[in-house]
Amino acid sequence: MEESLACNWGACRAILAILQWWGFNVTVIIMNKWIFQNLDFKFPLTVSCVHFICSAVGAYIAIRVLKMKPLIQVDPEDRWKRIFPMSFVFCINIVLGNVSLRYIPVSFMQTIKSFTPATTVILQWLIWRKYFEWRIWTSLIPIVGGILLTSVTELSFNIFGFCAAMVGCLATSTKTILAESLLHGYKFDSINTVYYMAPFATMILALPAVVLEGSGAINWFYTHPSIHSAIIIILTSGILAFCLNFSIFYVIHSTNAVTFNVAGNLKVAVAILISWLIFRNPISAMNAVGCVVTLSGCTFYGYVRHKLSQQQPGTPRTPCTPRTKMEMLPLVNDKQDKA
Repeated sequence: MEESLACNWGACRAILAILQWWGFNVTVIIMNKWIFQNLDFKFPLTVSCVHFICSAVGAYIAIRVLKMKPLIQVDPEDRWKRIFPMSFVFCINIVLGNVSLRYIPVSFMQTIKSFTPATTVILQWLIWRKYFEWRIWTSLIPIVGGILLTSVTELSFNIFGFCAAMVGCLATSTKTILAESLLHGYKFDSINTVYYMAPFATMILALPAVVLEGSGAINWFYTHPSIHSAIIIILTSGILAFCLNFSIFYVIHSTNAVTFNVAGNLKVAVAILISWLIFRNPISAMNAVGCVVTLSGCTFYGYVRHKLSQQQPGTPRTPCTPRTKMEMLPLVNDKQDKA
């Protein structure tokens, strides 16, 4: 009886964790698109900077004030040699995600972000000369094919937004690859990751945001008809961006790797559906097929990685096969997974 209750509670907790993760992720994406499109706040650097500030403050409160997670101590030297380079790539990733949201629909942007597994494998193969089993390469075929089909049939295609999203995929892959070497020896959770990286990211982005967008943002502030409500929406998106990172920690500890992978791809589908219901961006039938093929490929890729991770000790393992559930995740969620 007790085992049955424990199983039921575990299943309910996993469902609740996934739903709140979906909720924060989709809400942040939709709010960012709303900010750029409906509030006419066309300043992605400033929006990203607000998100970093909110995340830094939120992580400090969660760890230092509320003691929700113990602080992982990092040597001061390692903060600059290891954390700073990761923060720089992290910053590029988030900024490009917001830049792409300004120019292309959420559906297209989310589909392109699903290209990240392919860019990660290709980068490791080309630059680091790592070997990958044939099953990994096979799992990339539907991902690449789906992206090509979606791009060719996208009715709201914008070359600048497309390039920003694609380079964002490369930044996400680079971040994941660098994490394996730069953060070796530190077992970061999502909250400690934000605690250390968000202040660096804010410092990196603050000056470019002021120089490139400062005057435009000030002019928007004085001319927008509903300035108070608009500012509340922008700040709320920043707070929810931090909550999104916190929700990842909860969902990791409530699900297994396969469930997380499937839920992540379903989350993309939910985001695409809700964004279409709100913004009504045109989607052709072939474009929808491309999205389905891409997400199916991502699910297959995650399944292959999981099966390879279950190989018996001593069995050759591909470099990208995760050793634990935590390795299946980027150290910082693509707020993209936020952007």
